[in-house]
Amino acid sequence: MSNKNSSTYIIAYTCILTVVCGTALYLTAAILKPRQDANIELDRKKKILATIVQLDDTWTPERVVSTYNTRVKGYVVDYSGKVLEGQNVVDVNVDAENKKPAKIRLYPVYEIASEKNPAETEFYVIATTGKGLWDKISSFISLKKDLTTINGVVFSHKAETPGLGARITDDKAVYSRYAGKTIFDGDQLIPIVMKKGEGNDYSNNPHAVDGMSGATKTAIGVNDMFVDYLSAYEQFLKLKKSKI
Repeated sequence: MSNKNSSTYIIAYTCILTVVCGTALYLTAAILKPRQDANIELDRKKKILATIVQLDDTWTPERVVSTYNTRVKGYVVDYSGKVLEGQNVVDVNVDAENKKPAKIRLYPVYEIASEKNPAETEFYVIATTGKGLWDKISSFISLKKDLTTINGVVFSHKAETPGLGARITDDKAVYSRYAGKTIFDGDQLIPIVMKKGEGNDYSNNPHAVDGMSGATKTAIGVNDMFVDYLSAYEQFLKLKKSKI
């Protein structure tokens, strides 16, 4: 076989292999996407519920979905606090919205009804996202019906340092520090601050929590994220508070 024919054969073979592999990858992605989307949606529901109740092994996917569908109502607001009709909360990608200026973002809100009185909203959950030391961090924050007191916080991270920044999701003692803290002093919004260092007592400070040793950058990212998003939700929270 001549060098020319050999080269033609190799090129043809490479092209065919590329097409076959590309098609296989496309079909695999298309087949798996519905399952991946369902898992992402389930994870979102679990995180929202985890701000109000401790999820254990009894919380099967079916129980999560059933409880969410029964107790949670989601909607979208803008920077002015106005509820946006026609916007589906499921369609709001908080990470993508974060790339926009704060005043034109879409903000998801989740109202969680009381288990004893379904007609009464017991908690409000808001979503946040920001930048940690290495990658994205995010959270869901649940507020009690006074729209001032934090009930619970659930953090997520992509690539924080294992054992250090990753403690915002791995160590319950860290995110539980936010429970009971308040984000308003009268009408003034005061975002919660994670302090530098660890082992200090902030029980008498309603707007501060103890820090994480060796994870100062992550704490700064969390603080910046809270300032950004609590400020963005401020008008919505004040409008709701005015109706209490």
